[in-house]
Amino acid sequence: MTTTTTRQFWILQTAVWLGYGIETYFAGLGMGRPVGYYQLAVFDALCGFVLTLVIRQGLKYSWNWPLRARLWTGGGLLIAVSVVYGYMWAIAIYHMCTECKPPPSALGYLSFFAGALYLMIAWTGGYVGIKLARQLQQEKETALQATAMAHQAQLRMLRYQLNPHFLFNTLNAISTLILDDRRDQANGMVGALSAFLRYSLDNNPEQKVTLDQEIGAIKRYLAIEQLRFGERLKVGILVTPPAGSARVPSLILQPLIENAVKYAVSKREEGGRIEIVARVDGDMLDITLRDDGPGSADYQPHSRGGAGVGLANTRERLRVLYGAWHEFTIRSPRRQGTEVHLAFPFERSSTEASTDAHTHTDRR
Repeated sequence: MTTTTTRQFWILQTAVWLGYGIETYFAGLGMGRPVGYYQLAVFDALCGFVLTLVIRQGLKYSWNWPLRARLWTGGGLLIAVSVVYGYMWAIAIYHMCTECKPPPSALGYLSFFAGALYLMIAWTGGYVGIKLARQLQQEKETALQATAMAHQAQLRMLRYQLNPHFLFNTLNAISTLILDDRRDQANGMVGALSAFLRYSLDNNPEQKVTLDQEIGAIKRYLAIEQLRFGERLKVGILVTPPAGSARVPSLILQPLIENAVKYAVSKREEGGRIEIVARVDGDMLDITLRDDGPGSADYQPHSRGGAGVGLANTRERLRVLYGAWHEFTIRSPRRQGTEVHLAFPFERSSTEASTDAHTHTDRR
């Protein structure tokens, strides 16, 4: 039991029996008892205070026993304590109340025991109820913590899958440039790769970044690809206010950009154009990525190729973070080009939010 819980118990225990003693005293006065009857009320409250501590210790000792054993132990303890309580009350009432007369029959003495048993059952019910409620709350908190930890582990796994995937593609491109004796471009790509990986590794996978920061990471990646494709790669990025200050999962757009480059640019001699449009629609952040490529059946979340890994990763990250409160769709209108649409709750960054409009428009 924690220090806070122990303190709360003693405060509640003292308040309950103090209130009981006061109520007993005024009830006695109402029944015509003398003013000195307070001594009996104090004794009654002190007996209850001490004897319920005995019950408490018994309950704590047997709390983790099988239910049947706990019931037998608790029932026996209640009866034993009630017998002691009733006996002490019978003795005290004749020594502290000279006007009180003994019961005319054994039923009167039985009433002392019955009253004590009723009081002990009421106290035990309250104690057990509070303890069970606290235990249930702790179990809920433990379950929530376990779920959060599982989600964090899953997010780490999904997030860290991006770096090897991207790194393989970039190193393969650098190798190609070296084989083609394009060493200056290869050196430039190594420098851009270093900057991108520094950003990627410095960010905690569970933390979110602003969309402006995410766009900055995308630009670093595109700077690498620009060295490969030159004028064949054309990009347009439009972020309307206040979408730039929205908090988004780090590198959530990275697999989408990689796939667009792969299917819309690298496979065509004339290259292609990639566009990113982000806006706030009500309480949702709406992001659309489209290209003018040929459209491909391979560009699907569950395909066996590289595209499937990245898109399935993005879909799963959104599911873990937002549950049913997100959208992720891919379509290829008229089999010309591909459009990927993401939507999830708009969360404004407390440190990045501003009233200034930031519109990003790049032409490559």
